[in-house]
Amino acid sequence: MDPHNLYIYNSLTSSKEKFKPLRNNSVGMYVCGPTVYSNVHLGNCRTFISFDIIFRYLRYLGYNVRYVRNITDVGHLEDTGEDKISKKAKIEQLEPMEIAQKYTNSFRDVIKKFNVLNPSIEPVASGHITEQISIIEDLIKKDLAYISNGSVYFDISNYNKVDSYGKLSGRDLDKIKSNSRTLASQDDKKNEYDFALWKKAEKNHLMKWKSPWSEGFPGWHLECTAMSNKYLGDEFDIHGGGIDLKFPHHECEIAQAVGYTGKQPAKFWIHTNMLTLNNKKMSKSLDNNILPDELFSGKNEFFSKPFDPNIIRFFFLQAHYRNELDISEDAILASEKGFERLVEMLDRISNIEASKNNNDELFNQIKQWEKNCFDCLDDDFNTPMLIAEIFNSSKLINQIEKNGNLGHREKDYFLGLYDTLLSDILGINYNKSTSSDDSILEILLNIRDDARVKKDFDLSDSIRDQLNKLGVKVNDNN
Repeated sequence: MDPHNLYIYNSLTSSKEKFKPLRNNSVGMYVCGPTVYSNVHLGNCRTFISFDIIFRYLRYLGYNVRYVRNITDVGHLEDTGEDKISKKAKIEQLEPMEIAQKYTNSFRDVIKKFNVLNPSIEPVASGHITEQISIIEDLIKKDLAYISNGSVYFDISNYNKVDSYGKLSGRDLDKIKSNSRTLASQDDKKNEYDFALWKKAEKNHLMKWKSPWSEGFPGWHLECTAMSNKYLGDEFDIHGGGIDLKFPHHECEIAQAVGYTGKQPAKFWIHTNMLTLNNKKMSKSLDNNILPDELFSGKNEFFSKPFDPNIIRFFFLQAHYRNELDISEDAILASEKGFERLVEMLDRISNIEASKNNNDELFNQIKQWEKNCFDCLDDDFNTPMLIAEIFNSSKLINQIEKNGNLGHREKDYFLGLYDTLLSDILGINYNKSTSSDDSILEILLNIRDDARVKKDFDLSDSIRDQLNKLGVKVNDNN
């Protein structure tokens, strides 16, 4: 398969473009991660699962991908001007970094349950204050930022002499002016639409650092420019995040990066759409959200039973990442039935006895089905079309069961494709569909650990060997 036949929808140009890396076979991808002041909700999870598919597919195509997904632990302000993490620290009577660590751990635990791969680098904003100060100093020298009462702001009017602010979101400056909110904490700005690069901290502010201008903290937008530039360079291939970040966050990132380096930071901008609940945006601030663990446990007012993370992931992939998706119990139940049908299809082909004779006609049909599947992925990672194509393979299974013409070559190739598509690329664990399987496995592994501690190696080796026969690999070196 030609790895250069991938087309991606670029938010910057509002069109699908053929993907070609900037640097030979290496791909740089930056995705805006969570602000760790509370538990991550399902809408956030949908975004990270979508980029997990992109990461997996790019790696499958043979690219060497450096995937950077940050943790925001400072600078993300409420409308009141108060840092979200500082506010939560006061509520929970903890240090801000305890809050950040607590919810970073929670985020990682949840995302792991969805079988999301770890990024290559997961930097935190507070660990890159030096880089952010350096960028601000450069922007001030270029007259693209100004100091005001100990704070520093990006000067959009001066930037528009260099480049066009608003090109990603399609907003013109007059509209930005009319929609800007002037907050009490922003009275020291030249223009209401300028944004903060550095904020002077109030005396009671918990999170602050020394800078040439004041004791304070960096603006939310600046952290991503600093970290993407440090780990991916002046120019990289993909920048992603939720659609709610397109303006102003990503718009500000472009302005900062162009002002700092003179180059457009990312070639492709990818935005995932919203997950809605009751046809309303899922949001912590709107108090309209579902925590993943509530869904897994069934302890949520909207759902009458628990659902396995594997089913939820499968549900997400049945809508394109650029389309809104409304979550409901009926919709997830339908996905659960579809998943069970998928497992049943795989059981059928696995249980058909293959002959030693090759069947060229069937092999060519399987190859055509393979092409159809990868055509879906090459069309902007179209997972719903791919899943429909996977279900279409039932026609081939029906034909094989009717004609009994399955050779070992065809069976191995067919099952190998299922594993590649479902496991390697879509990240679906199709060998189990209920969380009880996980619980049983965990119990067995705990029994085995106890046996090893007690030096009952016959029992521990027996459990290991039986699990290996079931395809569960046990590594005693971990």
